[in-house]
Amino acid sequence: MASKSGEKAKKVRTEPTNPFVKTLFAIGGYFKGAWIELRLVRWPTRSATWGLTFAVLLFSAFFVVIILLLDILFKFLFELILK
Repeated sequence: MASKSGEKAKKVRTEPTNPFVKTLFAIGGYFKGAWIELRLVRWPTRSATWGLTFAVLLFSAFFVVIILLLDILFKFLFELILK
């Protein structure tokens, strides 16, 4: 029934009683929500992706060098203690 302001009445969606159909509706709702969220994502440009990839590789290499130097230092100190 339409209200006094001229708006159309909304359809009332009833929940299915069959558990199998209920599960299918839940799965469909999940994918519908996921699709809506994916459309809201602001994807990076190609140049931004390459820049961030380079930054990750650079930081990874930096920390590899730091860990290797610490390993060599601790090995040297350990050998000094044992001798």
